[in-house]
Amino acid sequence: MGQKVNPIGFRTGIKVKGVVNRTPSGTATSNVKNWRSRWFAPKRKFGPLVIEDYRIRDHVKKEFYAAGIPGIDIERTMDMVTVYVFAARPGIIIGRKGAKVDQLKGDLELITGKKVDPKILEIQRPELEAQLLSESVAEQLQRRASFRRAIKKAAELTMAAGARGVKIQVSGRLGGAEMARREHIVRGSIPLTTLKADISYGLAEAKTSYGIIGVKSWIYRGDLIEDKEAF
Repeated sequence: MGQKVNPIGFRTGIKVKGVVNRTPSGTATSNVKNWRSRWFAPKRKFGPLVIEDYRIRDHVKKEFYAAGIPGIDIERTMDMVTVYVFAARPGIIIGRKGAKVDQLKGDLELITGKKVDPKILEIQRPELEAQLLSESVAEQLQRRASFRRAIKKAAELTMAAGARGVKIQVSGRLGGAEMARREHIVRGSIPLTTLKADISYGLAEAKTSYGIIGVKSWIYRGDLIEDKEAF
């Protein structure tokens, strides 16, 4: 029986000596990965707020998929919801004179029933975001591109962008085959069990005429700290 761990959940909340990360609001933390939802609620309100977070992320992702959004952070106070949208192409979300971001704010206020403050943050190196890499490969598969050519080219481009390692895995009825199978490509090194390693993980689905093909990718962007005595 396989024993699989989500690379994001594996590192979320893990404190490492020497690591200093900051949330978009400026709070310093020593966590390897920060929580995507940062708020507190009593037990009876917790479930509805989790569902609300899902609806916020789902709406933003569907409306602005072309903007290249690898992650959305949500912070809450008593009467305010702050939504941080990380985007490779923030201009698509902002729109001319901020028209689209104003519309987004109105839509999210209808979902939450509270005042919403959307903040659009540009990603400095989108080519090293695994979620965007997975979505790129998935789009190629939906256009009936060869899966081998798609993952090989994507891996080479990622390594050329400065990654220290990349792994891309596709699974499903590859090429329309009768039986589903799994294929992957690895370039460089991928230390998945080293907590100080900065690993970006992404998952996307390609909806083809012969079924859904899952695309997973891991990008090793270097170590968060170089001190070997940190643990």
